[in-house]
Amino acid sequence: MNCHLYSLYLCVKDMGRAITFYKDFFEKSPLIEDEIYSVFDLNGFRLGLFAYQKMGENHEFGSNCLPSLEVESLDVLQNKIKNLEICFPLTKIKNNWVVEFIDSEGNHIELTAPINME
Repeated sequence: MNCHLYSLYLCVKDMGRAITFYKDFFEKSPLIEDEIYSVFDLNGFRLGLFAYQKMGENHEFGSNCLPSLEVESLDVLQNKIKNLEICFPLTKIKNNWVVEFIDSEGNHIELTAPINME
């Protein structure tokens, strides 16, 4: 099987709040902004926000799916998390710095940065 992952979505309770959170975090506006499904384009990867309650669906939140985002440096990583709720502390794991935070909707998100090996 030849498989590629081009997108995923996060369930959100409040679309406006989630869009505001991710606009601030990604420092960009969504490609698609809708009350049910909004999309951020992250260098060709589509991160969706799904207002599941408006569609009458039930979902559980937490760490059952862990999207992992990479930034270019520890400085950028530390700047991005300084005002966020951390659920896994900044830790050196092999050749990366790794931290997990909780978004505005209760989803756990991992953020990594390579360790400068100079």
